[in-house]
Amino acid sequence: MSVLEKVVDVLQQVTPEPPGHHLGRPYVTAYQLAIALDTKYPEVARGLGFEIGGVETGRRNSLAQYLAQQLSSRIARDSDTSAVEGAFLSCDHVTAMEFVDARGGQHASSLIDSGFPLTMFRLRPHDRQP
Repeated sequence: MSVLEKVVDVLQQVTPEPPGHHLGRPYVTAYQLAIALDTKYPEVARGLGFEIGGVETGRRNSLAQYLAQQLSSRIARDSDTSAVEGAFLSCDHVTAMEFVDARGGQHASSLIDSGFPLTMFRLRPHDRQP
């Protein structure tokens, strides 16, 4: 199973929207996606040599950053056929955003106060999937 197939599998497990809600599936941040992927498929991060990410790692490259970059470029390249869609969450008026992994580890977003928005992803709605 490819990394993309594993990402799609993880996105299928995201808590669904209330039935019939007009906003559709919820988005997850790249951090949430990295945590869920690492929980279900820990071999991905190990194989790529990445930690989940966050300001506390002191590293520029992380699983969250890698996923955001790869999904974003795939969406840009295959916008009509990608099963995943993306969006940005503004960091305006946000002072902290922390995520907790399955082992209780905390990951604070390194993008808050960076001038960059957080990337978010979700499966395309069924009526727009390839």
